[in-house]
Amino acid sequence: MNYKNLLKTKKYKIGIWGTGYIGLSTMVYFSKKNIKCVGFDINKEKVRKINSGIIPLKDLEKWFGFNIKKMVQKGYLKATANPDDLISDKFIVHFIAVPTEKDGKPYYKPLMSVLNNIAKIGDKKIKVPPLIIVESTLAPKVSDKKILPFLKKKKFQIGKNILFSVAPRRDWFIEGVKNLENLDRVYGSTDDHSAKVTKDILSIVCKKLHIATSYKVSEMVKSVENAYRHMDITLANQLSVAFPKDNMREVLKLVGTKWNLETFHPGIGAGGYCIPLSSRYVLSQIKNKNKLTLLRETIKTDDNMGLTIANSIAKKKLKRIGVLGLSYKGDLKVSVLSKVIPLIKSLKKKKLNVKLFDPYFTKEEIKKAVNVETFKFPQQLTKFDCLIVTVNHKQFKVSPGKLKKYLKNCKFIIDHEGAWQNYNLTDKYYLTGASGWL
Repeated sequence: MNYKNLLKTKKYKIGIWGTGYIGLSTMVYFSKKNIKCVGFDINKEKVRKINSGIIPLKDLEKWFGFNIKKMVQKGYLKATANPDDLISDKFIVHFIAVPTEKDGKPYYKPLMSVLNNIAKIGDKKIKVPPLIIVESTLAPKVSDKKILPFLKKKKFQIGKNILFSVAPRRDWFIEGVKNLENLDRVYGSTDDHSAKVTKDILSIVCKKLHIATSYKVSEMVKSVENAYRHMDITLANQLSVAFPKDNMREVLKLVGTKWNLETFHPGIGAGGYCIPLSSRYVLSQIKNKNKLTLLRETIKTDDNMGLTIANSIAKKKLKRIGVLGLSYKGDLKVSVLSKVIPLIKSLKKKKLNVKLFDPYFTKEEIKKAVNVETFKFPQQLTKFDCLIVTVNHKQFKVSPGKLKKYLKNCKFIIDHEGAWQNYNLTDKYYLTGASGWL
């Protein structure tokens, strides 16, 4: 039974559970290949926008590089807030792309809720066994401890009347060339049949596929590869703290010229959905605290970077702090696990007057996220004696002459991603990791 051909007949569809960055990009790229996709999301406004041909995540418009209206008009792309709309034997593939974290820790209630909905298909006569592909990041052993036992409890026979695979995502939602089509994709399955069907489905969009020997292997890939990055980034921060008078950013840049090393620079910490969670995903399955001590120390150091920076600023007798950027990465509206949040909390604990500006967030959203007021950029930069530029948003690029005018009262600037590094701001400007930044 060729699932790819069945989908091309237009009689069958793909169901996508969750229309965030991962789920939305899944449904858009498969719709682009003339495959009917229906995405479920509890956010009714997001559903409305998708069905109107509007990309609900504005920062993805450039990343996609194409319009979704025609896909919607032709019936290839649709969204719904009713999970029952996806409970049909017409949906032969189910991508799960819901969050698996809450408050910085692994959290699987949404995932299990999706599986409970998919399991309702078992009440119907199924001609084509549905394939479940989990795109959400999983901690090691979650499939064995939660997912597969649940499906078996619902009377499914894995590999027969239901197929199962784990295929984590690696997209970089900053650069359009690093997307679902072009990046290497790993997948692993419970059995040969599930593996064959998964390859057929993913190959509709993905050009570079790597099959793991089992779902257990592919399940671990995402968290382990990001745990490596987490340790590398944190080592850069530790080196900068250990040698505050030396230009560790330059040292690490030159270290990165070695053929088998990457370049990592010090900063405010690792943020976003993947890297800061990765070590916690791995450790969630390790009860012995004497195991994986490197990862435990990585988390400890990373979590303390905000306090380290706040202590440094307080010692310099700086009182009025302006923070530019709430997102964890430039030109994305994502504040989940942003290291800006603990940084601001640490600054406030030091009794410093802190305000934040991010063009992607309203003043209400900023207030809710970090409980500080916003300010007008660049006009009100004059109010601060210290600025911390946490991300390289395009909106932060103003003419050097205008910027210097507004920085007349500023005594100290920390720039995490080098947004202003070519502006010649003299001795009050420091890239994170450069000599004297702490």
